[in-house]
Amino acid sequence: MRDRRHFIAPSILSILLIAALVWGYNQYQTKKQHEIALENHYQRLFFDIKKHIENIQVNLSKALVANSKERNVLLLSQIANEAISAHSKLGQMPLTHAETASTEKFLNQAADYSTYLIQRHLQGEDLTDEQRQALNNLQNNSAKFNAELANIQNSLAEGNFFLGSLTSAQTEKVKDANKNVLQTTLVQLDEQIAKTPELIYDGPFADQMINRKPVGLPNNDVSMEDARKVAVEFLGNINVREIEPFEEGENINEARLPAYTFNVYPENQNRNAPIYMGISRKGGKVVWMNNPRPVANTKLSIKNAEERALKYLQEKGFENMETNYSLKYDGTILFNFVYTENDVTIYPDLIKVKVALDTGEIVGFDASAYYMNHQDRNIETPHLDEAEARSKVRQDFNIDSTRLAIIPKGKSEVLCYEFKGKYNDNDFIVYINALDGSEEQILQIIKNENGTLTF
Repeated sequence: MRDRRHFIAPSILSILLIAALVWGYNQYQTKKQHEIALENHYQRLFFDIKKHIENIQVNLSKALVANSKERNVLLLSQIANEAISAHSKLGQMPLTHAETASTEKFLNQAADYSTYLIQRHLQGEDLTDEQRQALNNLQNNSAKFNAELANIQNSLAEGNFFLGSLTSAQTEKVKDANKNVLQTTLVQLDEQIAKTPELIYDGPFADQMINRKPVGLPNNDVSMEDARKVAVEFLGNINVREIEPFEEGENINEARLPAYTFNVYPENQNRNAPIYMGISRKGGKVVWMNNPRPVANTKLSIKNAEERALKYLQEKGFENMETNYSLKYDGTILFNFVYTENDVTIYPDLIKVKVALDTGEIVGFDASAYYMNHQDRNIETPHLDEAEARSKVRQDFNIDSTRLAIIPKGKSEVLCYEFKGKYNDNDFIVYINALDGSEEQILQIIKNENGTLTF
């Protein structure tokens, strides 16, 4: 009996040891799969951004050569769409806002200045010498951007650099090497772009608008330690193992929304994919949060995801928010919420919430536009009634819904009637100024299986 016990004990230990080794190997394989998935995601974003910037450069060159308004309208429309797409994907890369602030500014201006010039053309105006010079400056910046992206692409092709490693814990030597390839490169590019002349025009991303101060933040200054506490509290039931600040850069206080930025490492999440957060230095508000964890086995419906996003906003203290548009990609869905007051939809007060469609977890949050614009407003009484505003819209435009809305216009905001409807089986939104009856804006609504977008 004693010999049997001596035989059983080592056997059980051997089985446990084998089980532990199998479990450890499986964990290792899972971790590697997550790392590969994340790396593939970042590389896909990078090559998409590179292609968008190449298209911007080519079309800017064509716009400088073109002599007809019709051709320029087409080229400028393509530039705006490419810049918007590049900006969206740049925001998903493992880089801090401080590192890419000027690059984001360039993309915003390329999109908005193109839209501004389209409007001038549609009013019968030719490009002025000053406008051509501004386009030339944008073209030069896009050329610099493309040259730097080509250098990064060569490093990726040689296999000595991984985009995903920018978010992982590694040796200082590897960190420094990777920063020299990507982060330092883009920071240097940012510095070059920041030195170019300002664009002066009447648009929401004009320099004079970009450089204005946020109106939706409290005035009190917040310390980094207080910001850490705000970040942890905002994450709620997520157990935080470690939180560390990003390198902030010399020009942090010149940003539109100066913020403390952090890497947050949850207890139950792969360290290679921390949660990124930005906490405003004024008022200590969470400006943005991004959790780039892989999403698999999507099963949540869009309706359930929307309900979770709205509940999340309410829990964070944001009341009177309504859903407007959504976009589904990479196992997540991104919702745009806007503020409403006295049955008026206020588009400048925008918050974006991204939901993972596997568990319903909120993996993205961006309230930067909300804090830039939210304020107590004296909403004017319309000078036109709905019928008078309707008369300003073409008669064969079939209207589905009408409401009052405030939309951005240059340095200010304007109260409009918003008419949603169809023309030639396509969905559009027409904005008629509620004070003077002018046609302020027309947007086309694009709907597909991934959501709803406006152009």
